[in-house]
Amino acid sequence: MYSKVICINLYYFSQFLLFTGHPQICKFLKKGTVPSIFPWSTQVSTTPTSRTSRYMKRSRRILDFIQPSVEESVPEPSSSAEIEISTIEGPIEDFTPKTVSVSTQCGSSFGILSLEAMRGNPQAIHFYTGLEKYEKFMLVLDTLSPMCNNLNYRGSKVINVCIGDQLLITLIKLRRYMPDFELAFLFGISQTTVANIFVTWINFMYEIWSLINIWPSKELVQYYMPESFKRGFPNTRIIVDTTEIPITRPGNPVAQQVTFSSYKHQNTVKAMIGATPGGLISYVSECYGGSVSDRQIIERSKLINMCDSGDSIMADRGFNVQDIFASRDITINIPMFLKGKTQLPGVRIIQDRKLASKRVHIERIIGLAKSYKILKSELSPYYVPLASRILFVCAMACNFRESIMK
Repeated sequence: MYSKVICINLYYFSQFLLFTGHPQICKFLKKGTVPSIFPWSTQVSTTPTSRTSRYMKRSRRILDFIQPSVEESVPEPSSSAEIEISTIEGPIEDFTPKTVSVSTQCGSSFGILSLEAMRGNPQAIHFYTGLEKYEKFMLVLDTLSPMCNNLNYRGSKVINVCIGDQLLITLIKLRRYMPDFELAFLFGISQTTVANIFVTWINFMYEIWSLINIWPSKELVQYYMPESFKRGFPNTRIIVDTTEIPITRPGNPVAQQVTFSSYKHQNTVKAMIGATPGGLISYVSECYGGSVSDRQIIERSKLINMCDSGDSIMADRGFNVQDIFASRDITINIPMFLKGKTQLPGVRIIQDRKLASKRVHIERIIGLAKSYKILKSELSPYYVPLASRILFVCAMACNFRESIMK
């Protein structure tokens, strides 16, 4: 303990890092700092008067910063004026400097990458996060405030990365699927901190955004429905399709069997995504093993309780589940099967072509979600338990982006 006190006394206050967002627990030296205070270099104040003069100058600078017009609006009291504390009415403001949570103050201490560095670069924002510009990023951050200032981290509390940069790290991990080492190098932090931030924020974003009702009313769906849908498929409430996320082959033989996809010929997790005709992702199911069928996912979904009587669900040929929804007067609009027939009627062929031209929109929306490379790359065993939450967060991030439906 004694050596630690001696060591701290060898440095000036300006040589320590200052962090915002959390109360400071301990001091950290700036990178490359060397001891600067020695007996032969320490300057001792000559007189009490000079110390008082310096204190008054500092006080005036602080007051000028807080209230620039204080000298113009309030006359300077005379030296003989005496104020009794008991005569002051109302609470007394404490001007003692405190560490406060400032979510908009960003930038790692000595990292290469930071939100502040990308503030005026929309191309960098889009490349790393998928969002079009800095203002869109701040909109996403606002939906998570002020709860993001009081996170329960999976590991130790993160005090050396501001809130904006923590969200940036999470979105970069989703968008570019960088290794933890690369992110740690870019932001000047440890790999453990990167993993701690990512897992904490994925859980946090899921918990907050899952409270939002993303299932729009029938009136809203009709209002934002493109004219081409209104002419051909006016009762369409949602377009659904399944997608698969590749994962590392599990060591457990049972897990290998459950997650093996006969369609992808590899181990995957499978989920269903639904979007309105206007392009809003309005439904994301849980992730299941890659061996599950489309029908099994539909049976486990809540779509039958979410749709209204008279609605139509547009889907691919694999969703032959009309028997499940018939009792609710909900139509499943899928292409006709050719099984047992030499060819389809001409009218039906034309109808199926129109249906395919509209159903392709869900494939484009899923493709937009998979622009977050974590959904296309092989998911590590460490992140497989978070697959459902990762997919949901990526889908919600797509809802903040410009619609691809024209």
